[in-house]
Amino acid sequence: MSRIGKMPVAVPKGVDVKVQDGVVTVKGPKGALDMEFHPEMEMAVENGEIRVGRPSDEKRHKALHGLTRSLVANMVEGVTDGFSKNLEIIGVGYKAEKKGSGVILSLGFSHTIDYQPTDGVNIETPTPTTVIVSGTDKQKVGQTAAEIRSFRPPEPYKGKGVRYQGEHVRRKAGKTAGA
Repeated sequence: MSRIGKMPVAVPKGVDVKVQDGVVTVKGPKGALDMEFHPEMEMAVENGEIRVGRPSDEKRHKALHGLTRSLVANMVEGVTDGFSKNLEIIGVGYKAEKKGSGVILSLGFSHTIDYQPTDGVNIETPTPTTVIVSGTDKQKVGQTAAEIRSFRPPEPYKGKGVRYQGEHVRRKAGKTAGA
């Protein structure tokens, strides 16, 4: 039995869960999410819990069992608390500025980058060197943060670029003046 798949997902108060025709819909205070799950997986809502089952002990069913349970748990957490990723911008003259729903990034190129997030993702810039990406869908928040980071990933010599808050960048020594 899958250790993750067999654990029930607790449904907090204020969250409504419906399972119909292979689609699970979760509504909460931060919004609503819906996901189509694999037709071979079984899902039931009972006693304030969501339970995910599988038809057999085949390898792919075991994998789908844990995956489906994790996705549903992320949906419940997203509509109650939400997800966020913090990015730091490091470098002389590097900055971010909020414009409308998107952000304008100055990352040392000859031009600025105007980035517009997908629906359901919010971008905030409390300081010019900090970007906060938040939303209810964990996958969209992570993808948006990864796209912003990909414009100028941190480089190993000076450490300049866009990085996740708390990310460790392995530094290299560089050239030494030798005779």
